[in-house]
Amino acid sequence: MTEPTRVSAAIPGADKELVFETGKLAQQSQGAVLASIGGTKTLVTANGAKKAREGMDFFPLTVDVEERMYAAGRIPGSFFRREGRPTDLAILTCRLTDRPLRPSFPAGYRNETQIVSTIMGSDNKNPYDVLTINGASASLMLSGLPFDGPIGAVRMAFDTDGEWVPHPEHEEIEESTFDLVVAGREAEDGSIAIMMVEANGTERAWEHYQNGAPFVTEEAIAQGLEESKTSIKASIDLQHELVKAYGAREPLEWSAATDYEDDVLAKVTEVAEDRLRDVGAIAVKADREAAERELKDAVRDELADEFPGREKEIGGAIKSVFKRVIRERVVNEGVRIDGRGPADLRPVTAEVGILDSAHGSGLFQRGETQVLNVLTLGMPKMDQLLDNLGPQDKKRYMHHYNMPPHANGETGRVGSPKRREVGHGLLAERALLPVIPNMDEWPYTFRLVSEVLASNGSTSMASVCSSSLSLMDGGVPIKAPVAGIAMGLIYEDGKYTTLTDILGAEDAFGDMDFKVAGTSEFVTALQLDTKIEGLPADVLASALQQAKDARTAILDIMNECISEPRD
Repeated sequence: MTEPTRVSAAIPGADKELVFETGKLAQQSQGAVLASIGGTKTLVTANGAKKAREGMDFFPLTVDVEERMYAAGRIPGSFFRREGRPTDLAILTCRLTDRPLRPSFPAGYRNETQIVSTIMGSDNKNPYDVLTINGASASLMLSGLPFDGPIGAVRMAFDTDGEWVPHPEHEEIEESTFDLVVAGREAEDGSIAIMMVEANGTERAWEHYQNGAPFVTEEAIAQGLEESKTSIKASIDLQHELVKAYGAREPLEWSAATDYEDDVLAKVTEVAEDRLRDVGAIAVKADREAAERELKDAVRDELADEFPGREKEIGGAIKSVFKRVIRERVVNEGVRIDGRGPADLRPVTAEVGILDSAHGSGLFQRGETQVLNVLTLGMPKMDQLLDNLGPQDKKRYMHHYNMPPHANGETGRVGSPKRREVGHGLLAERALLPVIPNMDEWPYTFRLVSEVLASNGSTSMASVCSSSLSLMDGGVPIKAPVAGIAMGLIYEDGKYTTLTDILGAEDAFGDMDFKVAGTSEFVTALQLDTKIEGLPADVLASALQQAKDARTAILDIMNECISEPRD
């Protein structure tokens, strides 16, 4: 039997090691790494198609996480006694892994690529999600695929003394006030560029705050992100060591797909740029999208004789020019699509008592985004049993998120939730977790359901706001109201412009998606994804403060509607 190539490194600030092994398992995979911390082990494989499918206009990256109950010495609890659909924990790990990997592939790479993480060992102490991110990056480094890595990842827990603990165990996370996952890469100057953040307060956060633990403020989070870079760098260095010890496959020969050629772009710019500026100034989403479709059709007709058979290129060039003119207007004029300034909120309204038959309900609207949240109370025996490799075996507080096609004025499939809906629901759930009363204070199971009725920017943060409203409408004694806001950022010509309360188009055309939820005193959840290399500390600090200002303004409006739980 082949012996594996093994590299390991001590985790800075923790009495444990990060280990990568390759060469023994999954030998036909293009890249395969067994990653482990303590007794938690995951086999992560990376494979890519030799050629892109004809007509592919996006990067088809898939990340799958396969929890195996044997990893913890258990038999699955389902009727068939085998693993079925991915658990929420597995889906969250898929999303956490995808987010920093996807922007690390070159533009124009359209070959189907798949990452599979099979959880083979669980010591019930060390989480497997961050391990999967590190293992995925390591396997890609060996695969020969055009991956611009490595990517390093770390979990940080904010303890009751106000210190950040790297790679904490489950028990340490439960005893902390905040759980922070960070992924990043090494920039050309040797610094660590943050690419992805996922964070939330813990179930016992309020209890710890009442006992004197420091609040998790924007300043504390900025410090945590800075401290995370040490562990991220250690993982990156270990991956380089693995590649040096084992060697990587020959680089894959691939051809970059182009959405349009330079001649088409030049002509589209000439004939359509001014008209696209006018379209980009239409505030109402439906009207703007209709005008954009009409303009695309008109430009295709105008250029049909000059560029026969290249209609798809014309459409791609129009999208590129449209993105540029919108970004230029924001950076150079400080004016956004709907006429707002960078730090302006859209109109916000809040209502409660929408449904008479429900235990509680709240309707929150921000601009064209509208979410109805409904609360249902139940006896303790109605809690949800969990059959996964996480530390919990049940939970009494659930949040589910639904976004049907009609929320965007479209048609499409409805039914079981997709990964996006699961992820958004869990983000909103975790944002409220620190203010939820414990079982001794409130001996009920409760379920929140967010129905997205209209969408144009950050329905997940609108779900946080409407959840807070419906909980108070139903008399649940939450510790404090919670609001959330989505931020964006555009980096152009060396200038950073942070945007408050982004539209859907600003999310698509911008360089950062940054969501923050919290009370008036502390942060309860955070999610960040950036498409650019590196975010200066002062820019991040400014964005956090701008988000806090917006969150405070939203809380003021919510408090005018209902400021405390009903009796």
